[in-house]
Amino acid sequence: MAEQLADLVRSGHLVELVLLLVAVEAAALLFYRFRTGKGPEPLGLVFNLAAGSALMLALRAALQEAGWTHVAAFLVLALAAHLADLARRWKQ
Repeated sequence: MAEQLADLVRSGHLVELVLLLVAVEAAALLFYRFRTGKGPEPLGLVFNLAAGSALMLALRAALQEAGWTHVAAFLVLALAAHLADLARRWKQ
């Protein structure tokens, strides 16, 4: 069992499963927002989840030994999404 979990982590498939859960979470929260008018603001949610997802993609790239340029590109994308979220929040 432990070896199977280790393989799941090393292969990057665990990251893919978590990203799938993040997508389901985003869809559910956006559906709830559009249905009720309550819940997180859509743009803020997208920026926040984009930053976290880009960090997970950087982890996946590192686990799969995709090369430093792929890891760096995902980290820059995470930074951009984080700064966009921060700028949006700062205005409020």
